Amino acid sequence: MYDVIVIGGGPAGLQAALTIGRMHRSVLLLDSGEYRNATVEHAHNLLTNDGRSPAELRRIAREELAPYPTVEVRDAAVAAVAGALGSFEITTDAGIERSARLVLATGMRDALPDVPGLAEQWGRRVAQCPFCHGHEFAGERIGILIDGEHAAMIERMLRPVVASAFVARPADVAAVVEVEGGLELRLAAGGTERVAGVFTAATSTQRAPFAAQLGCGILPSGGVEIDPLGRTTVPGVYAGGDMAHLAAVPGPMVSLAAAIASGQLAGASAVRDAIMA
Repeated sequence: MYDVIVIGGGPAGLQAALTIGRMHRSVLLLDSGEYRNATVEHAHNLLTNDGRSPAELRRIAREELAPYPTVEVRDAAVAAVAGALGSFEITTDAGIERSARLVLATGMRDALPDVPGLAEQWGRRVAQCPFCHGHEFAGERIGILIDGEHAAMIERMLRPVVASAFVARPADVAAVVEVEGGLELRLAAGGTERVAGVFTAATSTQRAPFAAQLGCGILPSGGVEIDPLGRTTVPGVYAGGDMAHLAAVPGPMVSLAAAIASGQLAGASAVRDAIMA
């Protein structure tokens, strides 16, 4: 029986495990090896680590967890979760693990517009966050393939950064092809546009079914509902990272810094609630 099991080995889960481990509580982190930013070569907008790869950040985090005697990190996929406060059961390929509390940090899964070639560039020359990837296209022409008013907002955000923008609906583009130094957008109506990179909008869903299995509340955004302390609607279950959403903010915060902060909050709340019980 662990004090806490953390499901998810991204920044939120790693930070939650560190926070719990520093209080000498037993914590098991289960990492499936699947990450939302797996295709990203360089992560940005993270103080002291701007430009590192997400894989390198995870490697460093694991090294920092290793000296804590009550922290265990295991490469294992979770098949199912069940139980309640004080007695959660987490089923993995190796068997069942038990904990008093549970932190979910399993992230989201992105579905991109159905444009041939777009997915192959995801995390490289195709992105969705101007804060994380806009500066890398400074002074260049970019494409914005987004439906509706969101396209205009992204274009306005990037005006001080890029030289110009080609704005279109995803349906207007027949294919995205990599060329030297950038991308070629082949238009459905004929002709092409040459850009350094593309910003688009992905449709995100929960990567794992565990919040639903436990009966956690889900907001219209698709995020697991949390309170200001990272608690879900189910006692003993906490959530962090981009899978979690505080209803008072417009949507889940999709950034490494926000994921780390929410993981710390979820871990601290799990410890605090344990001593207040």
